[in-house]
Amino acid sequence: MVPCYSGHMRKILITGINGFVASHLGRELKSRNCFVAGVGRQRQLSHTLKGYVDEYYHCDLVDPNKVSGLPLDYVDGVISLAGLANVGASFEQKTLYMKVNVEVLTVLSERILKLGLKTRVLAISTGAVYSPIQPLPLKESSNVITCGSPYAMSKIAMESEAEKLRLRGLNCIIARPFNHVGPGQEPGFLVPDLYKKIKTAVDIGEEVIRTGDLTTKRDYTDVRDVVRAYADLILAEQLNEPIYNICSGRSITGKTIFDLMTGNMKQAKSIRPMLDQELLRPNDPKDIYGDNSILKNQTGWEPKISIEQTIRDFVASM
Repeated sequence: MVPCYSGHMRKILITGINGFVASHLGRELKSRNCFVAGVGRQRQLSHTLKGYVDEYYHCDLVDPNKVSGLPLDYVDGVISLAGLANVGASFEQKTLYMKVNVEVLTVLSERILKLGLKTRVLAISTGAVYSPIQPLPLKESSNVITCGSPYAMSKIAMESEAEKLRLRGLNCIIARPFNHVGPGQEPGFLVPDLYKKIKTAVDIGEEVIRTGDLTTKRDYTDVRDVVRAYADLILAEQLNEPIYNICSGRSITGKTIFDLMTGNMKQAKSIRPMLDQELLRPNDPKDIYGDNSILKNQTGWEPKISIEQTIRDFVASM
């Protein structure tokens, strides 16, 4: 574990603090004796974070006037988690995704530059920026897409702005997390969506659920391991690279997830999946996994929680 460095308590600001990942991150940073501040669009901090967040600011991060009121002078690090992350929904909200996912980083960063602060900013991107048509594992130097989901393209644009900010003197690094799952994840992603379908089938006595292609393989990491990586990056005394993959380094099938899910749910073992052609994604790659060696070499991070434990904990949290 990377501790809070130097002789004083580090103050870390998390944007999008009420979200799925940020809620786990707040707990992780608090466990490292950091002073945790959070920013959200909601009027109040989520009750699940009481005791883990020391200060909460209600702020629209795409509004420069509102951001100018945030007390940033004593913030050592910012982890930019605010934004829109549902890939499916992005196709109907292209403009909104591009605006929000870029400006939640740039507006705050411009303020940090204007104040002349040395605050480190961790910009959260995604492993979805990589082109799947290239050798695996995907490395930080691998090719990125030129065309993809509006969500992925908004992250490409965000990374471009992050690079410009870095060249202007901002201490900015980029994290590219691959698929992450765990307790508290909301609908719109494979694990919670499968859970809901299986639970409904059990409740109404059905034995079949319709799914997309469960033979495709993806690189999954427990959200609690992901936030450990974020904490390691924001607290590291020195970082030598601008971009870091966060991933397990191996891929598993959707069918494996399904089997683990039904094995951990009451009366669900007889449920079986049936392929629904309408749920297929065109040109969906069969296999994707990343390389986490740069992150591991620089911070010592590696995933600790097995996918079996992740699914067990997710089901138990529902």
